[in-house]
Amino acid sequence: MFASLSKYLEDPFLNTLYSRVRKAGSIKSISVDLTDKCNLRCDGCYFFREGMDSFGKASEAGFDDFIAREKERGTNFVTIVGGEPALELERLRKLRDNFKVNVATNGLVKIPKEGFEGLPFGIAIWGDADADIHLRGSGKVNVFEKALRNYHNDDRAFFYYTVTPQSEPGIIDTVRKCVDNGNRVLFNFFSDPQAREESFELIHERILAVIDLYPDMIFTTSYLSHVVSTGRLFDQKWSYEVCPNFSVNDPQNETRKGNGNPYSPHFNAYNSDLRSIRKCCTSVAGDCRNCYDVWQHFAWIIANFKKHLATGEDFANWLTTTYVFYLVNRLVDYDEGIILLPEIHSRVNRSIINNC
Repeated sequence: MFASLSKYLEDPFLNTLYSRVRKAGSIKSISVDLTDKCNLRCDGCYFFREGMDSFGKASEAGFDDFIAREKERGTNFVTIVGGEPALELERLRKLRDNFKVNVATNGLVKIPKEGFEGLPFGIAIWGDADADIHLRGSGKVNVFEKALRNYHNDDRAFFYYTVTPQSEPGIIDTVRKCVDNGNRVLFNFFSDPQAREESFELIHERILAVIDLYPDMIFTTSYLSHVVSTGRLFDQKWSYEVCPNFSVNDPQNETRKGNGNPYSPHFNAYNSDLRSIRKCCTSVAGDCRNCYDVWQHFAWIIANFKKHLATGEDFANWLTTTYVFYLVNRLVDYDEGIILLPEIHSRVNRSIINNC
């Protein structure tokens, strides 16, 4: 293994990426619902669908105690979700002051620049510009357009673009609007635990097309898109049995912890009371086979480092995707990393991916 790794790192570009990831260190992450409130009620949102708004909000003392407990536990990275985190700016500021963070927001409430400099956050958009109005704005509010105005040329913000097979025709035009607004794009894939398994083949082709059009503006690597859209990672098929991001302190996950597949040994997904936890970030007890959440697939790839050492192409796929995860979350130097995005995209052997 180490002989192969040394050989792969003779490539100066790969050596640069690997050195920066290693310097950033290991991630000890958690997910936090900052509030149980939201200023939208989006059609299909997992938060309300699974009753995650029923836990109430921690008191100020409870919030401070939570930060102290997690710092003592060694947490160094927090994914901040909700409800809507922008409704709790002071608590958001406290988390940012104590941990590396990334924030998921709907974009309606503008997160100010003062006091939140360099804060990475993903702004949701669903489907395409037209579908987004109906799915998130109840046919009345153009949430996407307001988010574009709020974050015009704001390099903290990227659009967290959730796609479905039905939204494929509008992808290129929607990405163009984000890019013209000065914002980068990370693709997410819509998950419906009650639905049949979806086919994302055409979505994958569109993602390849926008990478070619905007190689310096797309955070989704073609390898990441392949893994999510096919649900395949070498000999594994995506399921609860292989997902590495689940609450390690939740008793229902004890069997999963012992099945031999890698997992994140620090991770917990906290409800808004900041004491109770749930099965994982996006589910209380859902069927993981129909989960296409991109953060969990990022984690699946990253956790399977050893599987990617078989060939130079496999290692390049792992390293470029892992580096982009660190880049999106500003765990490596952002300005240095952004310059490398076009080269990162060029390092993935698409013929291998497309023939897997």
